[in-house]
Amino acid sequence: MLSRRNVRVKVMQRLYSLAQDKDLTFDQALKAFHGSIEDTFNLYLLNLYCIQKICAFSSEDLKHRMTKHIKTDEDKNFTDKLFTNDLIQSLIKNKGLQDKFKKQGFDKIEDDVLRKVYKDFIKEEAHQKYILSPENSNEDTVELLLELYRVCRKSEVFNEVMDDRYAIWTDDKSLVIGTLKKSLKSLPTDGAFYMEHYPDDDTVMNFGEFLFKTVVKENNELEKMIEPVLENWESERVALVDMILIKMALIELINFKTIPCKVTLNEYVELSKTYSTDKSKRICQWCFR
Repeated sequence: MLSRRNVRVKVMQRLYSLAQDKDLTFDQALKAFHGSIEDTFNLYLLNLYCIQKICAFSSEDLKHRMTKHIKTDEDKNFTDKLFTNDLIQSLIKNKGLQDKFKKQGFDKIEDDVLRKVYKDFIKEEAHQKYILSPENSNEDTVELLLELYRVCRKSEVFNEVMDDRYAIWTDDKSLVIGTLKKSLKSLPTDGAFYMEHYPDDDTVMNFGEFLFKTVVKENNELEKMIEPVLENWESERVALVDMILIKMALIELINFKTIPCKVTLNEYVELSKTYSTDKSKRICQWCFR
């Protein structure tokens, strides 16, 4: 699930914390790195839970509509197919997945928060067509769920749920979205399908943890390599994030020969644009000429 780019960001953030917080130990920073990896996977699970929960409101909605003394045509035509379809039910019946949700405390999210997303979604044309269709294939349901997820991502309350639970939502959003879409397209399914997206050791340990440990261990030697190539800049004047990114790039260039040099350089220049100052791109380019 995790790409090298996401891992680079997490390593950079932990190295930054280690440099800024003198009370933070190496072991604590390393533990925080691994914690952020777990958070990305749990963020994916939270997105999946929210889809399931929002769909479940359709059954509640149906019961409410059926208790009305005067029913509109919309009430009479309404069904809870959004929840009772085979795809969502495959999630509901997946004990391992439901245990994961419960362990993370997702069931403690206030219903009213996600109910707002549901109420917005049932106004969508895609939902109206799905409800009125006499038959819906699994492909139809996948398309509907993808549309629901699109509405979720546009929802302020949905994004607040993500941000409140996991501060990494902004950094990992595109990765989680891509993974969640892939999962929806694979439904119905059973077993531990979600574990297919658990970060692998090669990306986390062999790349990420190695990068983190080696930058810390070789810090002084890296600074000696960097200082001579800084043009009109003293190392003390280089932004901390820039210096960290340059050190990470050097370690990657030296130790990961299977990653093309151009790819490494482009990746760190792009990270500098996102996470540092306006001059960062220029500084990084100077260092890697």
